[in-house]
Parts: sequence; structure tokens; C-alpha cells
Amino acid sequence: MVGNESNKIVFHAARKYRMADRVGFPANREKGKYFMNIYDKKILLVDDNRELLVMTADILRRNGYSSIVTAENVKEAVKCFEREEPEMAILDIMLPDGDGFTLFRKFRETSNIPILFLSAKDEDNDRLFGLGLGADDYITKPFLSQELVLRVGAILKRTYARQEQTEKKEECFQLGNRLISFAEGTVKTGKQEIPLTAKELILLKKLYENRGRIVTFDALCNAAWQDSYYGYENTLMVHIRHLREKIEEDPSHPKWLLTARGLGYRLAK
Repeated sequence: MVGNESNKIVFHAARKYRMADRVGFPANREKGKYFMNIYDKKILLVDDNRELLVMTADILRRNGYSSIVTAENVKEAVKCFEREEPEMAILDIMLPDGDGFTLFRKFRETSNIPILFLSAKDEDNDRLFGLGLGADDYITKPFLSQELVLRVGAILKRTYARQEQTEKKEECFQLGNRLISFAEGTVKTGKQEIPLTAKELILLKKLYENRGRIVTFDALCNAAWQDSYYGYENTLMVHIRHLREKIEEDPSHPKWLLTARGLGYRLAK
């Protein structure tokens, strides 16, 4: 946790760079879908220092990032992560009910979103440990607002530019003898072409984006209906059954779309 003196330094830095921290990224928003996508990415901020949390969120919003969600402890962060499905996370290390490293591992169980550690701990061992876990970057407090904005922008561009290129290459993928086309919304097997409904396509895309990992019931319902699992239990089950009928050779004994009992579903690699 950051002391009062450190907070003052951070806030002075933020005020000093109030004009300078608009580092040019928002001006690029009109240049195309790529930049618009970067600024529309949802960012989760986790810090137990409420004053610093508000300041950091404000810095990002003033620089064009329109979707910021916050949490002040591990428990709140996990709930927020599952509910909001952020596309990047900025984590403090010292939290009242745990630490950022544990939170990082928890997020990695279901997601590969980019994660940046933002911490008062400046020891080399902590920095190396965080980066060794697979974090995308590590910034120590106090920090310059301009540096934060630059690093967040670089991480998002690097991550999602690569993802967009991958998605273009992976508009189609194979499951056994079936070819799934996201672009056409079809499943092809031999000479037969089976159409996917809009909801089936959304669910399959969500599973494919996390292929090999469990996608929770809540995450699937949020993707398809923008709501939690409660009330959609039977609806989700029916859609999964119909999906299996289209992508599996033997829907009664699925090989690809697997159930993680009590948790969700997983698309096998």
C-alpha cells in the first residue's frame, strides 16, 4: 500500500502532466476500427487505495479509454472480473485480503487478457516474480501519468493487433471432419452445410476464444444474453445440445464440446 507521501507525489505528477498526458492516442481514434477497438477495451483497475484508484481511472478516461471498472480487494476483483469480463487488468500487489500475484493466477485460470502490475513494491525480486508469472508490464509507484498511458496503450495495441491478425487467419477451424466457418456461420461436413444460429455462433466463438480452458456458465450467458446464468440454465443447456448436434459426430458422447461439471463448458483442443 502506498503511503501518504507517495500519494502526494503521484498526484503532483498527475497534475503536472494533466495537459501532457494526452499522448496522442485519442487523436488516432478516427483513423480506423483498430484504434477504436483499443479505446473501447474494458480495463479492470484493482487497488486498495481509493484515492489512487479514482485518480488512475480518471487519467485513463481523460486519455480516451471509455470503459473502466474498479475493485479495492481480491474478493471484489474476482467478482468484477467474472461479471464484467475485462480485456485488460491493472493490479496492485499489496491488497487487504491477498495479493496481486494470487489474483493474477486466478485470472489466468480462465483468461489470457494482458495484465500490468502497478505497485509500491520496487524490489527487483517482486518485479522479476511478476514478470516471470507472465505479466505484460510492471510499474512502480509513484508514477507519471504519461508513462502509465503510454504503457497501457502499447500493451493493448500489441495484444489486440496480434489478436485481430490471428482472428483473420482463424475465421475457419476444424473439429474432426467438420469445418466451422465464423465468417459464414456454418458447419461443413462432406457436402453438407449446416447453418449456426446467432446465439450458437456467439457461444461457439466464446468457447473457441478460450479453447482448452473452462468457460463458466456466467461467462457464456453474459456473452449470449448479457446476463448472468441465473434464469438461463435450461436455455443454455438447449443451445449447447444443439451445438453438439452440429459439431459432434456423436452428440451423446461429445469429443469436442465438453462439460466441466458445476463450472461450465470447454472446447477441447
